[in-house]
Amino acid sequence: MLNLLTSRRTGLALCFLLCSAVHAQVPPALRIGVAPHTSARVILEMYQPLRMHLEKTLSMPVEVVTATDFTEFARRMLHQEYDIAITTGHQARLSQTDADYLPLVTYSSDFRAVALTASNSNYKTAKDLKGKQVLGLSPTSLVTLWGQHWLKQGGNLEPIRYVSASDSVARLILSGEAAAGFTSLSNYQSLARDTQSQLRFLVIGESMAGRVYMLNKRHLSLKDKVDSALWAFAESAEGKAYFEKYKLEGYRKLKHKELEMMDPYAKEVRQSLN
Repeated sequence: MLNLLTSRRTGLALCFLLCSAVHAQVPPALRIGVAPHTSARVILEMYQPLRMHLEKTLSMPVEVVTATDFTEFARRMLHQEYDIAITTGHQARLSQTDADYLPLVTYSSDFRAVALTASNSNYKTAKDLKGKQVLGLSPTSLVTLWGQHWLKQGGNLEPIRYVSASDSVARLILSGEAAAGFTSLSNYQSLARDTQSQLRFLVIGESMAGRVYMLNKRHLSLKDKVDSALWAFAESAEGKAYFEKYKLEGYRKLKHKELEMMDPYAKEVRQSLN
């Protein structure tokens, strides 16, 4: 009986050691945070090919996460919750100056904010929207900040309503619940063709730094590997299909002082978080 108990204890001890060893060999997941430019479901689907490629190339688990809105995303980013943050230029600049993230790549496609309205509406200027419902994504979204500047420059100081995703902007405009809304040109281009045909631009903004991949400083040793993995993804069949589907064209390196030009918008985000 004693031998049986000893044998069981020894077996349990060995099992515990083996399980602990196996667990110790599994590296923590690389956490990619994507700014909530659309719904969480679409983001997870959109970045699945990249996640799978990085997992295979880097030989480590990779997970894609987002946040409820741009403000919460910025807060989590500054709290170092993301290993890689993919967010628009103003928040990318904030992550660089306030949390020591390192820029990797951005998309080749031109990033522009747009103001949308229904194609059959009579609205033409910011003044025409006085007293009307106008939509933005969140107080710290780049397209929203740009849109608020456009409204103010046009003499319209009306408050806007914030919604969770760019596809909601189109839906609410077409249902008559809003007169206009702000989104990015690329998100507009990702809408279904029949939806696009029912909308028109009030204005198209100037080119700005779009979604930028920023690496957390704690993974500085992985920078070259991650960089190589991203360029390899761009050359893969899955990567090319991804860029074509979402009208992103590919990756490119940031231009000289491209992020620095986002300082005024980054300052507004910083003030919102304080």
